[in-house]
Amino acid sequence: MKKNTHPQYQKVLFIDSASGHRFVCGSTLKPDATEKFEGVEYPVSYLSISSSSHPFFTGSKQLVDSEGRVEKFKKRFERKKEASPADTLPESDSTTENASVEKKAEKKGITAKGSKK
Repeated sequence: MKKNTHPQYQKVLFIDSASGHRFVCGSTLKPDATEKFEGVEYPVSYLSISSSSHPFFTGSKQLVDSEGRVEKFKKRFERKKEASPADTLPESDSTTENASVEKKAEKKGITAKGSKK
């Protein structure tokens, strides 16, 4: 096994900038700054957010709307479906439509499976 290939593992003091919460955790980070925490001097790394300030963990998650994304999509889809001019067209016989599609495909030299002859 090669020597000196892995970074040095050490205890690092992490400080949450949003809440001021401090905790020590093992890491391979090599910060230059140091601070004393509980009588021991640790290298310090500042975090913008941690479990003490993240809305998911603190329970302060605020919802702007009460509906979910799927319900919003369904509602929007229903509105577009109601306003669609395709609904006002008379219904045609599906067998004649299939026959005309098949004739067009034959003219272009395409088989029923979609590959060219």
